[in-house]
Amino acid sequence: MPMPVDWMRAVRRCDVHARNRREVCLVLACHSLGFGDTGEPECQPEPRPCAEGITVSERTISASWVRQITEVFAAAGLDVPALCKQAGLDLQRLADPDARFETEQLSVLWELAIAQSGNPAIAMVAPKVIRPVHLDALGYVMMSSPHLRGALERAIRFVRIVSSTTSGCLTLLDEGMRLDMEMYAGSRPAPRQRYEFMVFGLVSACRWIAGGELRPLQVEFRHPEPEDVRPYEEAFHCPVHWGCAHDGVLFSHADMLRPLPASNPRLAELHDRFAEQRIDQLNQASCTDRARRLIVQALPDGEPTRTHIAKAIGMSERTLQRRLQDEGSTFQQLLDTTRRDLAEGYLASDEVSLAEASYLLGFSDQSNFTRASRRWFDLSPRELRSRLRADHPFETPA
Repeated sequence: MPMPVDWMRAVRRCDVHARNRREVCLVLACHSLGFGDTGEPECQPEPRPCAEGITVSERTISASWVRQITEVFAAAGLDVPALCKQAGLDLQRLADPDARFETEQLSVLWELAIAQSGNPAIAMVAPKVIRPVHLDALGYVMMSSPHLRGALERAIRFVRIVSSTTSGCLTLLDEGMRLDMEMYAGSRPAPRQRYEFMVFGLVSACRWIAGGELRPLQVEFRHPEPEDVRPYEEAFHCPVHWGCAHDGVLFSHADMLRPLPASNPRLAELHDRFAEQRIDQLNQASCTDRARRLIVQALPDGEPTRTHIAKAIGMSERTLQRRLQDEGSTFQQLLDTTRRDLAEGYLASDEVSLAEASYLLGFSDQSNFTRASRRWFDLSPRELRSRLRADHPFETPA
C-alpha cells in the first residue's frame, strides 16, 4: 500500500494537539491509514447495496436515541450501567455522536429493563425526558419546519439519522392524517415496549416542537391490549386502540397545519442540507474502515480480538465477520494489513523508536515484531527503517 504522507509534517501537526506521546503516534497512525484529524476516512468507498436498498452499514440506531432510552430507564429507577453491561452495550460509546448500535442489542436492553422493573408499561414512565435534542439533526429539522405536517414529512425523510430500522408514511383520512410507523427488529423479535416507545417518542417530540398541548385523535398498536391501559391513556392523552393493522398515531387536520413556534424557512433549508449530509455519511460508512480505526486505537494495549472490535462497533462477532466478508476481507486479514501499514509509517519516522513501534503495534516483545516485519517486507524493522530513510530523507526543520 503506497504511503503518500509527509511523515514529519504529520508528526508536527500531531504534536500541537496531542497530550502525550501515545496520542501523537495514534494520530500519526490515522494519517498513515488515510484518516483525517477527526478519525474519519478521507476517502470512503461507494456504499454496497443489499436488500430493500439499504446499505450493509445500516439497520442500526444512533447513540443519541439509545441514550434517550437509558435516561428513561434511569428515571424509572433502574440500574442503567448494569443493564447496559448485560446487554453488551458500552456506556462510554453513548457519548460518541457517531456511534451506532445494532437493533438486536436494543431489543435485549428493553427485555432486561422490563424484567428488572417488573413494569410492562415502562415505555410510558418518563414523558418529560424526551426532547428533540435526542433526535440528533432530525430534531432541529423538525423544529424549523413550517407546521406539524412539514415536521412529520421531514421526520419520514430523515429518520435514518436516528434509526435505520424505522420508517413511516402519512395517510390522508377524512378525520385527519395518520402516521403509520414500521420497525425492523432484525433476527431477534422486539418486545412490544419498543414499538410503544417508538410511537410515544414521536408524539412527545411533536408536543415539544408544537410548544404546547397536543392531543392526537387516537393512537394505534398492532399488539393485543395489555391488562392495564391507564398508563397509555394518561401518556398519550387520547384513546388508544389495540390489535390494529398499524402502529401509528392520528392527528387532526387543524393540528397538522398548526404553525410551529420555531419555524424558520432559512434555518429549515440549512437543517435539510445538514441532514442530507448526515444521511450521505451513514450510507458511505464502511465496516472495514470502522473496524480498522478501532484496531489502531486498541493496538497499544495489545492485539485486539474480533470479540473486542465487534463489541466496540456495536455488533455481534458473526455480523462483523459477515460484513467484512461482504467488503472483501476478514478480521485477521484486516488486523494484519493494518499492522503492516502502521509499521511502515512508524519506521519512516524518527519520532518513533523501534521499541515504541513494537508497543504501538501490540506486539508482546521485539522478537514478534521482527518476525512479522520479515514476513511483511522481507526485512527486519531496523533494515526497513534504513531503507525508508534512504528512499525518503526527512526534511530539516526550518
